[in-house]
Amino acid sequence: MSQKQRKILVSSALPYANGSIHMGHLVEYLQTDIWVRFQKLRGHRCTYVCASDSHGTPIMLKARELDISPEALTEKVSEEFVRDFKDFGIEFDNYHTTHSEENEALVTEIYTRLHDGGDIYTRNIEQFYDEKEGMFLPDRFVRGTCPVCKSEDQYGDSCEVCGATYGPDDLIDPISVLSRTAPVKRESEHYFFRLSRYEQQLRTWMDDAALDKNMVAKLDEWFATGLQDWDISRDAPYFGFRIPGTEDKYFYVWLDAPVGYMASFKNLCDRDSSLDFDEYWDANSDAEVYHFIGKDIMYFHTLFWPAVLKGAGYRPPSSVFAHGFLTVNGQKMSKTRGTFINARTYLDHLNPSHLRYYYAAKLGPTIEDIDLSLDDFVARVNSDLVGKLVNIASRCAGFVAKRFAGRLADALPDPDLFAEFTDCSEIIAEHFERREYSKAMRMIMSLADKANRYIDENKPWVMIKDEAKTAEVQQVCTQGLNMFRSLMIYLSPVIPAVAEDACRFLGEEEWRWDNATSPLLGTVIKKFKPLLTRVEPEQVSAMVEQSKESLAGKSSVAPAEHDDTISIDDFMKVDLRIARIENAEAVEGADKLLALTLDTGDRTRSVFAGIKAAYDPQTLIGRHVVVAANLAPRKMRFGVSEGMVLAAGPGGEDIFLLSPDDGAKPGMRVK
Repeated sequence: MSQKQRKILVSSALPYANGSIHMGHLVEYLQTDIWVRFQKLRGHRCTYVCASDSHGTPIMLKARELDISPEALTEKVSEEFVRDFKDFGIEFDNYHTTHSEENEALVTEIYTRLHDGGDIYTRNIEQFYDEKEGMFLPDRFVRGTCPVCKSEDQYGDSCEVCGATYGPDDLIDPISVLSRTAPVKRESEHYFFRLSRYEQQLRTWMDDAALDKNMVAKLDEWFATGLQDWDISRDAPYFGFRIPGTEDKYFYVWLDAPVGYMASFKNLCDRDSSLDFDEYWDANSDAEVYHFIGKDIMYFHTLFWPAVLKGAGYRPPSSVFAHGFLTVNGQKMSKTRGTFINARTYLDHLNPSHLRYYYAAKLGPTIEDIDLSLDDFVARVNSDLVGKLVNIASRCAGFVAKRFAGRLADALPDPDLFAEFTDCSEIIAEHFERREYSKAMRMIMSLADKANRYIDENKPWVMIKDEAKTAEVQQVCTQGLNMFRSLMIYLSPVIPAVAEDACRFLGEEEWRWDNATSPLLGTVIKKFKPLLTRVEPEQVSAMVEQSKESLAGKSSVAPAEHDDTISIDDFMKVDLRIARIENAEAVEGADKLLALTLDTGDRTRSVFAGIKAAYDPQTLIGRHVVVAANLAPRKMRFGVSEGMVLAAGPGGEDIFLLSPDDGAKPGMRVK
């Protein structure tokens, strides 16, 4: 390789060991695996580690419910994780558990260094306590009525109805989800990490890490509100590591979980003498360390974790890459609709290469959510992978096998066309490096179109009938197969199983990225076998139906998710009124919002609406709309929104405000 070999350590967020891997989880692990495979294909020393997140109250309670030990539960779940990851082609260099000797030793060492450096202190805090169960309750194990919108049966940290965030103390009529009894308040001594003293160091790290601009914007918000010291302890009973020098205090799972990255790597280093733990984690290390995570855990990975590492004398990560959530058919994954799909359920019906490609075609480097449209999934996989990519090889291989004993020609008939494929090598590589997978897929499929046009124009199936053109058939098919080969090398991080079969078909043992720029000539290929089959809509339907069945009737100690339906009584709570738009203007700093001033008959209220792409503000003034008038006020970065105007449409420019009939007046209720 002409470029210097890099030493790279990569991790994905640790899956929590009390449930199954589902389609949403796979966004992260597939995104990471593609990046790691790309780095290895480029010749770099890239090591991918992960582990099961095996501590915490939910695991302790789930094990109690099943009448097994937490260790037995997490071991069983971890085995399931490993099977699912392997069958999706996710290739870890090491998969471990946070409940390990390595992790306990590292957590204890880090805590001791922080303590000795003055970063740890204690103070008493008041928490909800379940007297029947004899334990303090995490926020999510307290439910009650939302203090903002008054919706019942809401979590102790946020409301699923209005989106408000709060503490369990703020709930109206709180109850424990464990015993269904009212909890009491009790004081307890907790251990805190002085995050507040690390603001300047974190700002410097942010600049060095070149974080995504959306992540930086979120961090700036947290800095603006002031960094809060971090509670790193939990009271017994708790499944985790006991804090040194205490009898009934345990490290909070979010302290030992990220240390699990280091512990998994340490476990690997102890078995592989070519890897040196300190070479990657020393404060002055020149190796690269990257964490792939979901946007919901940015706070822990971009504030707590770098600060803890710095305080303990270790290097912080080179950067943190966050992705968005997955929606299915444009909506949140749903158990009732069958779109909350476990990894194993997918594997029961469909080829993992199909999903790997579809996610890659959707993924970019930002924290924007991606959508798995099942209809689009079928159409895109069949069009791109089967109709374009594999089709190139299937159209050429038969002629080479039957008429030329599988031997490729000694030269390409159109080296300039092949050069177009090789000239894209570094551009595609840059897209992969920047995690711009969707751009890479578009470029690769554009090249596949060129390859298919070349075959269409030369028509080897016609030339083969003319004995005078036999040699040309061999050359044309050699050209086609070499274009196919380059594309498969570019795609091998995305669909490794298909690429491996293609590599063997072409008579090669393995590929490196640079192999795509030099043609394969004068060698003998093997008999072609279909590399991929089409996705049938019936397979997708069966997967959805199985998801409905497999999730029906399941129960859990953890707070249950709600069904998507609401009762007529819930619907009748919504106060829909006619409102007149008195003023409308764009919101500075917001891409989608308009600030509306509405007359609802009883008063004037301000509402932010995401309709900027569809409407000129001046055309809205004087227009009547329908507004949800009793929606709890929501504090936003730009001000307080006091309602919601009703609209329909897929989004962007296609948003249509609901307009009342003529004669409507502000304040009239909509029936």
